[in-house]
Amino acid sequence: MKVITLYINAIETMEIVRELRQRGMVQGKDFDFSYNKSTEYIMAKASMPNHTNFTFYTDKYATFFALKYSTR
Repeated sequence: MKVITLYINAIETMEIVRELRQRGMVQGKDFDFSYNKSTEYIMAKASMPNHTNFTFYTDKYATFFALKYSTR
């Protein structure tokens, strides 16, 4: 299992998910994803930007994904 994090918004996330499905990948079997909207931590004066965690259960799909989308 491999988790890849992309710092993208919800619209970009869904575009990628649709493309993965078009390529024949099955959500829940080949991959999963979780979108996390930005959060601000007032006490720490820090923030976490929008990001999506893509989890792949097959190494070849994780490699394909990392090569194709790591520049986003």
